[in-house]
Amino acid sequence: MRNSAIAKQAAIAATIGFAGLAVFQLLLAAGAPFGEAAWGGTTEGQLSAGLRVGSAISIVVYAVSAALILRRAGFWVPWLSRTVARFGSWVLVVLLTLGTLANFLSQSPWERFLLGPVTLVLTGLCFVVARSAADTVDSASEGPERRHATQ
Repeated sequence: MRNSAIAKQAAIAATIGFAGLAVFQLLLAAGAPFGEAAWGGTTEGQLSAGLRVGSAISIVVYAVSAALILRRAGFWVPWLSRTVARFGSWVLVVLLTLGTLANFLSQSPWERFLLGPVTLVLTGLCFVVARSAADTVDSASEGPERRHATQ
């Protein structure tokens, strides 16, 4: 399998992971009683208003992260340049590494035993994509507007 095919598969898997984390943060922001499983595990039940805002912001961060990784893997993301995706994917690997360490060091068993492994896998997937040379968009992954403009 070629480097670009592996990068694309890793990017799709990472996007699924980011989507799962975004859904979890959406539930937290909406008031679900999972406070022990997030933000250090210091809150029982519903999060405080400030942490709920933080969860809402996290949804946007996960969406941008998915877009960066998809663009770096060669998928067409119209608002991201190759340079931003290349640099951003490495920033994301560093931030995910730090997040993984924080999860494994958390006092929350949910973060240590669930979110720690999840972020570790996401870190690995994003590393595979970041180190690939697959950021050239091919015609199969371009949007219809882009294909017509280049023909």
